[in-house]
Amino acid sequence: MFRLWAKKFKNNNQLKDITISDMAENKSRTKKIFDAVDEVCYAFDLSRPVWLEKNINEFKHASKTRFYQDNFIDSIEFDFLEIQVIEED
Repeated sequence: MFRLWAKKFKNNNQLKDITISDMAENKSRTKKIFDAVDEVCYAFDLSRPVWLEKNINEFKHASKTRFYQDNFIDSIEFDFLEIQVIEED
């Protein structure tokens, strides 16, 4: 099973969180991550964030990254969105 945890923060306070699970065995890790981020954005009513080089490097190293205003085309009402893989097959 694959699980991704997403959290919205403002002023160092967690506003909202969600855990997305994906039990598909035929998907690549990358596909599972992008599908989970799409589900998070739908649940939080956000536009899809842009993955910058910094995010890619953080995610490769720690399976965790933060998306700030620079990652979103639309204005956001929180400081950052953090995603983290918490379980993998």
